[in-house]
Amino acid sequence: MRTILSTVQVLLCSCLLLSGCIEPYAPEAISSTKNYLVVDGFINSKGITTINLARTYDISANTTPPVETKASVAIEEEGGMRYVLLESVTKGTYTSASLTLNSAKNYRLFLRTAAGQEYASTYVPVKTTPAIDNIAWRATDARLNIYVNSHDDANKTQYYRWEYEETWEIMSRYVPQFEYKNGKMQDLTTPLPRTCWGNIRSTDIKISNTTRLNRDVVSDFLVRSFSTRANQLRYRYSILVRQHALTPEEYAYWELLKKNTENIGTLFDPLPAQLTGNVNCLNDAAELAIGYVGVHSLAEKRIFVNRSELPTGWQVQDGYEDCVPPDTVFLYKPAPPPPDPVQVLQAAFSNGSSLPIGAVYDHGFLIGYTAKSKDCVDCRTRGTATRPSFWQ
Repeated sequence: MRTILSTVQVLLCSCLLLSGCIEPYAPEAISSTKNYLVVDGFINSKGITTINLARTYDISANTTPPVETKASVAIEEEGGMRYVLLESVTKGTYTSASLTLNSAKNYRLFLRTAAGQEYASTYVPVKTTPAIDNIAWRATDARLNIYVNSHDDANKTQYYRWEYEETWEIMSRYVPQFEYKNGKMQDLTTPLPRTCWGNIRSTDIKISNTTRLNRDVVSDFLVRSFSTRANQLRYRYSILVRQHALTPEEYAYWELLKKNTENIGTLFDPLPAQLTGNVNCLNDAAELAIGYVGVHSLAEKRIFVNRSELPTGWQVQDGYEDCVPPDTVFLYKPAPPPPDPVQVLQAAFSNGSSLPIGAVYDHGFLIGYTAKSKDCVDCRTRGTATRPSFWQ
């Protein structure tokens, strides 16, 4: 959301630079201290609803978005039931129980901040998201492309949005035999994990509509693309695609958000438009809120891609290319004065940023240890050593 709010400010600064001004100028908007509420999420009509609450912040601030904690959040049925969302361990994230909402009713999100401000989204109807037909991938000479295919025989969906979550295997180049512990070098007592799994969620906006087609069919919509050297493809890769059915109003919100965040960069791109959504402050009509809370079910599908299925000529990297060769920590050097081996080890390994790997001998005499940064040796710096439950 920081990017969304700063687009006008960036364009304004660019124009000032191009006009030849040599004195610095900071527009008032850049130093504004107004923090607007950001509501991120949708009401899941067949499952668990997750809503993230945060605040906008100054473009000049070097920080992460401040989250909105200790809020009261609920799903409200128009003229009917009310379902409470509780704040999770992750501050600013609120979740419901698994729900099945009445598809004939309208629903909204209501929330009250710890400061007493009340917000509510507009009541919207429930949309049912059709199943994903398939996730297909195709390898060309230059890329791996991943596509989604879907359809709705009833022609009621028409507006689609997709998110995806990626998981891939990571294997470190090194298998350490030693560890520096309690001020001395010793045999490694607990082996480091050999395999880890990286994981990341999409941040780009993937939307499409079928309003100009005779049938409500999405065919080969590109959701992800990789170069032939991408390290995610080195061993095994998986992508989970989530599909959302949107109302025309919600689609328009995401379309504007996409334009504001992805198409700004030159003077010839579209000017940013004000982005709000369907969330309003009930205490103060002039108080802005950013976000669109739709109501729909969720469809998802996962596929796996193995390295053995890809062209053999691809030079797929593993992400550890800069970690080769290992460094050597010498305990003894011919130049006087002779170093103290204890001090050498302490200087090299005491802060944990570098890890020992193996021993180095010269004519049967131990002269040092190979070593590399922790990021090169312990794959947990790049992922988790816990095998995902879905990993086949």
